[in-house]
Amino acid sequence: GEPQDLLVVGMGKLGGAELNVSSDVDLVYVHRDSGETRGNAEGHGRIASGDFFHRLARRLGALLSDPTEDGFVFRVDTRLRPNGESGPLVATLPMLEQYFYEQGREWERFAWLKARVVADSGLAGDAARHSDEAQLSQIVEPFVFRRYLDFAAFAALRELHRLIRDEVARREARRGGGIDVKLGRGGIREIEFCAQLFQIVRGGRDPMLRDRRTLAVLQLLEQRRLLEPQAAERLTSAYVLLRRVEHALQYQEDAQTHRLAPDDASHHRIAAMLGLPPQQFEHQLVQARDQVQEVFDQLLGEPEEPVAPAHAGAAPVAPDEATLARIAALKDSRRYRAARAETQRTIDQLLEQALAETGGDSAAAAIARVTDLLESIAGRPAYLALLAQFPAAYRQLLRMLSQAKWAADYLMRHPVVLDELLDGQLLEPTDYAIWERDLRLSLAHSQRNGDADVERQMDLMREAHHGQVFRLLAQDLAGRLTVERLSDHLSELADRVLAIALDLAWSQLKSAHRAQPAFAVIGYGKLGGKELGYASDLDLVFLYDDDDERAQPVYAQLAQRLAAWVSTRTAAGLLFEIDLRLRPNGNAGLLVSTLRAFERYQRESAWVWEHQALTRARYCAGDRALGNAFEAMRRRLLATPRDPQRLRTEVLAMRRKMLDGHPNRSGDFDLKHDPGGMVDIEFIVQYLVLAHSAQRPELLDNAGNIALLLRAAAAGLIDAPLADRVAQAYRDYRRRQHTLRLNDARYARVAPRELSEQRDAVTALWQQVLQP
Repeated sequence: GEPQDLLVVGMGKLGGAELNVSSDVDLVYVHRDSGETRGNAEGHGRIASGDFFHRLARRLGALLSDPTEDGFVFRVDTRLRPNGESGPLVATLPMLEQYFYEQGREWERFAWLKARVVADSGLAGDAARHSDEAQLSQIVEPFVFRRYLDFAAFAALRELHRLIRDEVARREARRGGGIDVKLGRGGIREIEFCAQLFQIVRGGRDPMLRDRRTLAVLQLLEQRRLLEPQAAERLTSAYVLLRRVEHALQYQEDAQTHRLAPDDASHHRIAAMLGLPPQQFEHQLVQARDQVQEVFDQLLGEPEEPVAPAHAGAAPVAPDEATLARIAALKDSRRYRAARAETQRTIDQLLEQALAETGGDSAAAAIARVTDLLESIAGRPAYLALLAQFPAAYRQLLRMLSQAKWAADYLMRHPVVLDELLDGQLLEPTDYAIWERDLRLSLAHSQRNGDADVERQMDLMREAHHGQVFRLLAQDLAGRLTVERLSDHLSELADRVLAIALDLAWSQLKSAHRAQPAFAVIGYGKLGGKELGYASDLDLVFLYDDDDERAQPVYAQLAQRLAAWVSTRTAAGLLFEIDLRLRPNGNAGLLVSTLRAFERYQRESAWVWEHQALTRARYCAGDRALGNAFEAMRRRLLATPRDPQRLRTEVLAMRRKMLDGHPNRSGDFDLKHDPGGMVDIEFIVQYLVLAHSAQRPELLDNAGNIALLLRAAAAGLIDAPLADRVAQAYRDYRRRQHTLRLNDARYARVAPRELSEQRDAVTALWQQVLQP
């Protein structure tokens, strides 16, 4: 009783809206499910819907392809249907889904990548047709686009290319040479393969890459920095030239041909049709094909041969007993034994390469870490394929693992970021405006049927953030970033993630009463001071400025939704742990405050330590005007005149409380918490701001501890040479703390004799400022 349509699915060039003047049309016919026709008024003459649509499809094919005295419309090829010529002409959607699941081959993923519904029988009406198209899409997309980065596709596409190349070679040998501008070396198909490779590998994670048009995909790849601009430009210009040649050949021959004969006369005729002098045409054709070959071989050539080792002159590691035992444990692990034989061979190969190429003092640690990593991804062959396919990327990974245990732990939590190793711009600075734009576009494309797929959006955000953190880690370990610059990057990245999450949370809030929320996210602590580390929590306060009677419950719900967006652990991991206890009245207070209420609390009820925390607070995301109002209010509060002695007493009491809360019985010097450490420097700066900014407004800027120390010295508030020494001590402490944490130290502690000069400088300034 439910009407249904025959859907005509265009494949290949028809699906991609890229037909030539003499193209075949590749068609696949599908309908919803088995059923039967109504028959006549008495119910007689009913036939199975499959039979009906089979007849309809045959009649359509005949109308298009059978020649008459006026010729024919299109040659029709239906061999891309399930099971090819041996399969039924028309497939039901359940049949198609079962075929993909049980028999679908890798080359068919590339064929279905361009599939689109181009016509229907018009029997069921718009709603039913749209529903059928949506079902078809839900069947095709998971088959073509995998949710993970699918690097196993490299081998499949390379094999498909080899088969095509061999067939073209046999054909050209029979014909006596010439150039196949479609299937030959440097031809149109190689350009299409370059584009489709990225689509198949990454399209599951990045819906924007699912465009069916080759030129549009090349443009996207350049915009997303997945393809070098020069490579994208060369492929684009070559594609345009080769397609023009292809058209000219087909106009000339009035047939579906892609072969440019080897004789000069044929070349001159095509050059004339393109409006080019023969020599210029020859030059452009040779150049275009050479450039396509170069890009294609870079992307899809045979796997690289190992070259220079990862270590610099050191002998390869001779495995000690612990290393051998760890490798044996890997091979006895459940994950290794459950893997296919091919996957096990890949793991063995990667271990052998690691043993051969890793040397120096950190070699044993690197081998242990890579063994842990390989075990963690043993069930994910795509990542192993990536490392085996690109030895240079694997060598870079080995270098990173030898430098930092945190890198190994991060990769085991987020193996998806291994993809970043293939980026030729891995060590180059990121334009965060472009990064944010690309992520917003991906999130927008992740919506399905008009409703946001919240879980997928959360995963996309986490994957994008993890990928960028990994890029920063690679730059950090390569010596490209100081600790201060790394923190700037991590802080800006957090700001942009918060801005995107806030917009998404608001857009999905059914109680929203205005287009844009009058809501701001305020960062405290390391985020507020732009001193974030790789694993730092975010200390946040939420403010709003909206007189609407619905405002308070709406913004409270928004704050809860935003906190969940950021801190929920999904299949892709976690963005940030967040701490909301610095809001007025801490855990007992409202999750979100008006700006007026926040200022009133700070003036009338806040403790001195809360004003100390305010010295490092800043606007991070949300309503910019509200952020500016917060900054003006912060400056007013900090510039309030205070009794220096009373302030000193309060600050010393809080310092004692913090020291008691972080006891150190190790005998080593704790860089952060012990006297003479980082917290002392922070307290010195906070005291100077609170005690003197009423007269010295240059101290009101949230400029960081080092800059504020030097400003206080310039104002004559502290000894200038001593301030310089303490500023350098702060830098030294942060660098050492960063190194220790990269190698998984539980505490940032060093032997007492280390950094003694820095500790003495901090102690001297502490006594000058807080214990005169």
